[in-house]
Amino acid sequence: MYTVDVLTLFPDSVMATLGESIIKRAANKRLVEVKAHQIRAFTENKQNQVDDYPYGGGRGCVMQAQPLADCLKHAESQRVGKLRKIYLSPAGKPFTEADAKRLSAEYDGLILVCGHYEGVDQRFIDACIDEEISLGDFVLTGGEIAAMAVADAVLRLVPGVLSDSECYEDESHWDGLLEYPQYSRPEEWEGRCVPEVLLRGDHAEVARWRKKQQLLRTRDRRPDMFSALTLSEEEKKLLHEAERDFLRDSLKSSALCRPMREDDIPDVIMIAESAKELLKSSGIDQWQEGYPNEASFRADIERGEAFVLTVSGKVSAFFSLCSGPDAAYADITDGKWSDDLPYLALHRIAVSAEYRGCGLADLIISSAENLAKEKGIKRLRGDTHKKNKAMQRLLARNGFRYRGNVLIRAGEGHDPRRMAYEKRIKD
Repeated sequence: MYTVDVLTLFPDSVMATLGESIIKRAANKRLVEVKAHQIRAFTENKQNQVDDYPYGGGRGCVMQAQPLADCLKHAESQRVGKLRKIYLSPAGKPFTEADAKRLSAEYDGLILVCGHYEGVDQRFIDACIDEEISLGDFVLTGGEIAAMAVADAVLRLVPGVLSDSECYEDESHWDGLLEYPQYSRPEEWEGRCVPEVLLRGDHAEVARWRKKQQLLRTRDRRPDMFSALTLSEEEKKLLHEAERDFLRDSLKSSALCRPMREDDIPDVIMIAESAKELLKSSGIDQWQEGYPNEASFRADIERGEAFVLTVSGKVSAFFSLCSGPDAAYADITDGKWSDDLPYLALHRIAVSAEYRGCGLADLIISSAENLAKEKGIKRLRGDTHKKNKAMQRLLARNGFRYRGNVLIRAGEGHDPRRMAYEKRIKD
């Protein structure tokens, strides 16, 4: 049985907390025992005085060594096993989860001394106390709250107090990380939804999401804890994914779609040149003959078919949404279009290197759909190079279906073949 004895001027207050809930159930099972001892019961004067004025002068009073020492001896005499005697003091070492683990694993019980007034006689601390513990860089009116916090943190780690070790191993500070966010029913509350990953039933994905949230929370809220961590390669990868996921979610609310303007062209050209380099490095023979260029964008602007996405006012992606029919789409092979209804063709898509992989390309698709709906058009078409797997994945995950192959105008020595895609826009 793990024991905790609290030396205090307010034993009823201590037991009102430590004699309830989980700790009470553990005590009923004889896994733990908590006692609160009234320090005043061990004074040697009729007034039950436990404090006196400090030597050297100063405000307030100091708790005397004698009643504290006698109370401690009484508590200690009733226990067996290895005990740790602790004084709760703002001058002590800050209490951590590592301390809770140590005190739970290495000792059979604790004796917690609650100070009051201006503190306790240092001679008592020197003679009787094993260590001083603080809850943090602040001062309380007495040590009871700190003692109850330390007792609760230690007792919950005693085997059998909680139903399973997972009850504390997944929580904040156990492995140097803060705990992930928790959600309960209903799925939506005041317009706020439970993250979709928690609703799909994929336990591996849930575990990954939770670890990502732990890493992000610890880095952002407790940089002191995060700097002390040694991340594994998998954790580094998860943190990178978490940063990208966070940026993607924030972009959903901050990215804006608007028509491209003349003064956007320098930024658009920079994004286009970066995209050309990426395609070239990937061995994709697309946009490698000087297209698209300034003339292409100016022509799109004049027709009202050029658009940009901005993030915090900065041009971060562009696309063109062209009115059909597109001559290159007339002769489709190895398949066919679903029908001959009016459509808009999605062309010249690129995202700045800064935001690649953050969901801006998906926002381009949703923006194009919204623009088509405004025109009353229910079809989107597009095409891409057979080696451009990233664009193929983008179209597929956004509901486009592969319809066949088309030929586009391309410079000499460049592959004109393209895979054609189509999407029916739902109301």
